[in-house]
Amino acid sequence: MLAPHVLYVGGSDHHLRIPFMLAVRDCGFRVTAAGSGDCTPFDKVDLEFYPFHFERFMNPLSDLAAVKTLSTILRDVCPDLAQGYDTKPCLLLPLAARAADHPAIVRTICGRGWVYSSRSPLALAVRPVYRAMHRTAARSTAATVFEMDEDRAFFERHRLTGKNGLVIPAGGGGVDVEGFERALAESSPPEQLREELGLGTSPVIITVTRMTRRKGIPTLLKAAALVHRARPDVKFLLVGPRESEGPLAVAQAEIEEHAPYVVATGPRSDIPGLLRLADAFAFPTEYREGVPRALLEAALAGLPIVSTSMPGCCEVIRDGWSGFLVPPHAPDRLATRMIDLLRDRKTAAIMAGRAEELVAQKFSLRIIVARHVALYAELLARNARPGVDKLDLLAHQT
Repeated sequence: MLAPHVLYVGGSDHHLRIPFMLAVRDCGFRVTAAGSGDCTPFDKVDLEFYPFHFERFMNPLSDLAAVKTLSTILRDVCPDLAQGYDTKPCLLLPLAARAADHPAIVRTICGRGWVYSSRSPLALAVRPVYRAMHRTAARSTAATVFEMDEDRAFFERHRLTGKNGLVIPAGGGGVDVEGFERALAESSPPEQLREELGLGTSPVIITVTRMTRRKGIPTLLKAAALVHRARPDVKFLLVGPRESEGPLAVAQAEIEEHAPYVVATGPRSDIPGLLRLADAFAFPTEYREGVPRALLEAALAGLPIVSTSMPGCCEVIRDGWSGFLVPPHAPDRLATRMIDLLRDRKTAAIMAGRAEELVAQKFSLRIIVARHVALYAELLARNARPGVDKLDLLAHQT
């Protein structure tokens, strides 16, 4: 008898879900991935990967081509379940499934994205279009996973959920607590990384995110200038891609205006080591994302955190208890709280410990995988195909 087969569909950061996929595979599933990123990380762990290109920005012709590509992948893979992540895949996958052998489709809503974060005329104009597309997608969706109650309430209020909407905290994959601890232990020594990056012995405030305006990087740069006036010894480490961010990318010249106290590294593969060398973590997002993986990893690294009070961030940080929250677009408030974290190290360490404990208890990979396996068991029981030993396998695993 064949084990149930799951296809996971995502974007350029899909490789970050590899620990989740491997854990699902360890539960007895066959696992295949499709995404717009590099296949190399998947090849290294022997996960079958299909390239799937789509435009993150609005492009109807590209979206149509992406639906056709996904339909072909679904016919070739013939999964029992297909799960999409992020805005575009969650819209395109259900549409593609209508033209294929219709596996059970799961959408994972990792926040509401730019369309609901921005008040620009374009964002306001496309909201009705996105709502119509989500309603269409819901008709071909067996379940919709949300990372937080606020997003589920929004979808239900606007009749976008379809059947079987549920909340799984960090439903985008959770964080591999044990794996992250191993990566911390195996990372390069902080002194070596500090020398490589020209940080010396300065206190370091780090952020890990895309270098885009909607992630609050201009606000962080303004706050960095304010901190520099009060604490000239502090340096800022900005880690994440810039060139891939299209018209919303922060210009390199804008970052260079703040040299030498701001160092931008571009994308890096040694995030745990970079977090370990830092003294505090700043997350200035202005974006309605889900639960940010960067916050989860910063907490596990034991860093005190200041974040904007966006919904996904509030799932991790409680102001004054497990970190600091400040409004978006408020560089003065952000600067004040960053200085507070560096000045009162004892209180900062206490808050960091609380955040670390919360992440380990609520957002761990083990918990998130167990919730997904239970969901898969329910969906496969409804949609059983002959010759696939779903129910015995899943009853044993759950």
